[in-house]
Amino acid sequence: MRFFRRKDLVAERQGRLGQKDKFLQPLAVGIVSAILVTLILIMGLLDIRRSEANLVGFLEDQALGTISVLQKLTEENLRSIVSPAEKSPSGSAPVTREEAAYSKRWVIEAITELGRRVDEQWRKDKVDDAYLKHFAAENNLWYVAVLDRYGNIVYQSSPLRTDLLDRRELFWEGRRLSTLEILEKIRAKYGIGFVALRRKDGSGMVVINLDKEGLIYWSLKVAVEKGMRQIGEGHGIFYVQIIDDQKKLLSSVGRPTHDLKSTDFNYKDILAGKIKIASRKVDAGGRKVLDLAAPLFLDKSVVGIVRMGLDRGSMDKIIAESKQNIFIFMIFIAIIALLSMWLLYYDQNRHFSGIIEMERRLEKAERLSSLGQLAAGVAHEIRNPLNAISMAAQRLKRDFEPSAPDKTDDFHNLSGVIKDEIKRLNGIIEEFLSFSKSRRLELRDFSVTEILQKIVSLISEEAQSRGITIETKWQQSPAVIPVDINKIQQAFLNLIKNAMESIPAQGKIFITVDKEGKNFIVVRISDTGCGMTVEEIERIFNPEYTTKEKGVGLGIPLASEIIRGHGGDIRVISRKGEGTTFEVLLPRERLNDRPLKDKG
Repeated sequence: MRFFRRKDLVAERQGRLGQKDKFLQPLAVGIVSAILVTLILIMGLLDIRRSEANLVGFLEDQALGTISVLQKLTEENLRSIVSPAEKSPSGSAPVTREEAAYSKRWVIEAITELGRRVDEQWRKDKVDDAYLKHFAAENNLWYVAVLDRYGNIVYQSSPLRTDLLDRRELFWEGRRLSTLEILEKIRAKYGIGFVALRRKDGSGMVVINLDKEGLIYWSLKVAVEKGMRQIGEGHGIFYVQIIDDQKKLLSSVGRPTHDLKSTDFNYKDILAGKIKIASRKVDAGGRKVLDLAAPLFLDKSVVGIVRMGLDRGSMDKIIAESKQNIFIFMIFIAIIALLSMWLLYYDQNRHFSGIIEMERRLEKAERLSSLGQLAAGVAHEIRNPLNAISMAAQRLKRDFEPSAPDKTDDFHNLSGVIKDEIKRLNGIIEEFLSFSKSRRLELRDFSVTEILQKIVSLISEEAQSRGITIETKWQQSPAVIPVDINKIQQAFLNLIKNAMESIPAQGKIFITVDKEGKNFIVVRISDTGCGMTVEEIERIFNPEYTTKEKGVGLGIPLASEIIRGHGGDIRVISRKGEGTTFEVLLPRERLNDRPLKDKG
């Protein structure tokens, strides 16, 4: 079942015909809104990146501060190891002999620890020349050897460099010097010192030699380790590694989450001092780490790389909160933007619809005015000649009936046709006259049910002749409301006649009166006729439209005009082949006598 209000039909028709004339199409509104949301999203992402960069920069500054302290401590430790008891070039306090001796002991202790490791492997029979060669290369050692109880070489990292001495220096009083004696002479002549670690049972010893390069390496290594112990862990530092310019590990505190790869940082630029600090995010074992690398300066020269891992859990938490706040703000702004665009679209189209409605009303008013003028002209120009034709036809029928019996029937048939056509023309003129005189109302309180009952009594004979049954049901009676009796009677009569004419054979018409809300009375006129399509429903209120072969199409428009003049409304419910219902809403309140206004 289809339900229509007249203004809904107009709006639907105008919507289909004028979609391209709207101020803003839905697609345009969607594009504008999408662009706005995209811009907000881009701004939010940029702000998140800026916040993240600021937090990373803060952690990098914290790391640089720690590295600066480490460099200072390393310089002091290294100076105490390798410098004599004199004032340093940097202008710091001189190192005493006692401090220098104590600091150099750190290197000796570190080398001694290496000797113990070799001796431990020797006891396990895991030492050979290849092992010592690898051990010496790994730890920047000039020479490593294990000797038996007699001082003879058992295993060595490389052949002993006796070529560094003259042949006669290898002998003393006809005796060839022992390995330790040769190493001592090399030390005295070339400054290549050594540490000899003798077993307690006297079964052998481990000898480790350091040249100048190795001494610098181990001095730096020991100085760095001392400095790192002085700094200690904490302050969100997971690990610290010091790597020299040969990518050898000098010292390490803590356990890094990842083994350092050559592709992790740009080592060349860091060692060249071109990069102040580099960082990357690393996640491992549930730990969120900011892995950093920075050059290690000693006396304004880069001697290695400091790798440091800082806890970035707090940073990630701040960034996550920022993301959440930004996205909430973005969604809020997007909703406001979409709502604003929708309101703009709705408001513009509402005004546009108002303009269309005003144009439609103006057009209809002009058309109705023309019809009213036409009605008055037709009544004036046609009615009098039509009356004369009617009287002449009556006289012809009375005074000039043919005497021949075979022509009498034809005469009566022709005169009957003239009479019927004159009657039809009179009906059309009366319809025009009613339309032209329907522009003013004289309201007084009267019963709607009484008016309907009178109309039913008038047309009941005609309805019976057509095989149509009229049933009434008054839910509200007497339903007294302010009406112009003659005009509302004409409106109801037109609607009931339209219902009768829509029934091709036998059928029924149902007339009911009920209330609708507190302020309206509703009169329903239903039929079991042929019904209407959507297109027909849209056109039945136009004065120029009719489906009758002998009609002018003013019945329903006239009824609508009268009902709207009473401040009411008319609705149509219909489906093709299933009948039609007209619902007439009339207000209970009294209206002043006023001209009809189209409320389309």
